Amino acid sequence: MSGLLLLVRFSQAHETFRVPELQALAEVEKVPVTIVSYSSQVPFCIITGPPDQDAAARLVRRSILTRAIFEYWGSGDSLHDLHEAVKARSARLWEQVADDSWKFNIDSFQGNRSNASRRDIINSFGYLPLRGPISMKDPVQEYTVFEEWPSDSPRLAIHSPDRFHFGRLLGRGARDMVARFDLKKRPYISTTSMDSELALVTANMVLAAPGRLFYDPFVGTGSFPVACSAFGALSWGSDIDGRAVRGSGADARAEAKRGLVKGEKTLYGNFKHYGILDRLGDVFTADLTNSPLRRLSFGSAGLGGRARLFDGIVCDPPYGVREGLVVLGCRDPQARPWVVEAGHDRLKDPNFVPPKRPYSFLAMLDDILHFASETLVDGGRLSFWMPTANDEDQEIPPPTHPCFEPVAICVQPFNKCGLLPPSTAPNVRRAKSSLLGSRRLITYRKLPDQSVAAPELESWKAAAARQHVGTTADELNPFRKGYFNKFQTDTS
Repeated sequence: MSGLLLLVRFSQAHETFRVPELQALAEVEKVPVTIVSYSSQVPFCIITGPPDQDAAARLVRRSILTRAIFEYWGSGDSLHDLHEAVKARSARLWEQVADDSWKFNIDSFQGNRSNASRRDIINSFGYLPLRGPISMKDPVQEYTVFEEWPSDSPRLAIHSPDRFHFGRLLGRGARDMVARFDLKKRPYISTTSMDSELALVTANMVLAAPGRLFYDPFVGTGSFPVACSAFGALSWGSDIDGRAVRGSGADARAEAKRGLVKGEKTLYGNFKHYGILDRLGDVFTADLTNSPLRRLSFGSAGLGGRARLFDGIVCDPPYGVREGLVVLGCRDPQARPWVVEAGHDRLKDPNFVPPKRPYSFLAMLDDILHFASETLVDGGRLSFWMPTANDEDQEIPPPTHPCFEPVAICVQPFNKCGLLPPSTAPNVRRAKSSLLGSRRLITYRKLPDQSVAAPELESWKAAAARQHVGTTADELNPFRKGYFNKFQTDTS
């Protein structure tokens, strides 16, 4: 049975994320999807999807960047062409829905119409045998005319759209989850908390679902574990900073002013706030480069991915700007041997605070890939965020690993996503727009051990073991150095 031709109505936001999220959800729901027609400039995408309508509705039921999915009835460059296409494509479907209650919508992208004009368009579909009653509140069938108008058409007084589409509603996305998980309504957040929309999209990209285990090694206030568990997954997390795991430490009076119960202003409190505490495995204090989690190296005992722990790893590692990038260890063990000796002597002391040293962001990316290669099941996904450019405005290539194949690279332009408000100082705007113009979400799929050549893996390990020269944060992180140098240059 051939698949249905469907029209997906996206939200006009995070354009490079939309199709990858849809393809990820197709994998979650185990339904086939083929892109027929799509442009990032408009929020309409025509696809060949599953053969039945219920499966089509399931495809987008948890999509964050999809408003709705429609049975595709036709397109045209003019209203006349649209009518001809609808008659040619969908006449065989009319009698199936003729007696249902119904409603008509006009969706004008980048344009607008008067009520009289909308009414004229609706009346032009009088040839459809809609014998059922009109129901504006709860119709069984909902039909929509989609219009693609040129950019800025109201100001330019353009009177006709470039393209028309028509479809019958099958199901809606889950954009309401963005408001439900809004950071402003969350008990415990910090300056590095990922906004709810992108956290939920990231959870979709790693295929979070019931019966699966996910892990965030830079958990912070738990944005990603909350998002993964919102879709039914069991989430785990760790952070080198135990204060982030335990909570902000606000006193009872401050919590009472916000209407919080004591203990709510913690990562656990976030899960409790959303009623998903049973989907939090646990969180703990740990350094990714010295993780206590069990790891199975390449081809261990012939078990490989079958014995590994996680179905997905998702994180936003610190770039070394707002939060310093450090790992456990002494910055200069030869110059400060007593620090090393104290660590050996007081290792099991509950009050011992281990020393930390600055670390390279690029080395951390390699560490994330290597860690994931030994903890992800075959076919598991790894998604992490990284900046696009270094201190010289040169693109940082996505890191590679023999055990992973890239699935999607999605770009978030900072100045297009509301991160640069109009009140932003000119020097700050220039610096961020130039150096920090965007960041990327990189998503990989774990390959089975038997498909990876052992010599290739050993070669990668040797290359990744290169020394990153430097001891200070600026020396180890050119991204951080370039970020602050931009501000100094602009203010001098």
